[in-house]
Amino acid sequence: MERGSSKHGPRVDEQMSREVSGLVQGPGTGGSRVDEARVPEPAGEDQPEATTAPAGDLRTGAPKGMSSEDVERRSRLGRFITMSALPGDREALIANARDNEAPADILAALERLPEGTSYQTVSEVWAALGHKNETTRW
Repeated sequence: MERGSSKHGPRVDEQMSREVSGLVQGPGTGGSRVDEARVPEPAGEDQPEATTAPAGDLRTGAPKGMSSEDVERRSRLGRFITMSALPGDREALIANARDNEAPADILAALERLPEGTSYQTVSEVWAALGHKNETTRW
């Protein structure tokens, strides 16, 4: 079995490094758009400019029926109620939140829950506290 060198000559090595320089260097000087073929063409005279929000409808991270602040506040509530507490009633949720060192405002909110009701999810607890959940999930 013959063993030979698989290395290229200096000229081929230089050519190969130029071919992948845009991938190696990334955007910026000599980056991914150094090739003229990679530059996007501008819109034509009778065509609208490209946009990331078709029809002007920007999407946010908040689901329909909730604001971004509501999502953050419900998420904060969920940080102090672990899955082991669900399903659970008011006393179980308060005990679990205390075990997880919940702040006073979370404990005060949980103490406002009606007695005798079992909650399956954090969203149910959130709704029982008088807040709105999303109207559609997907």
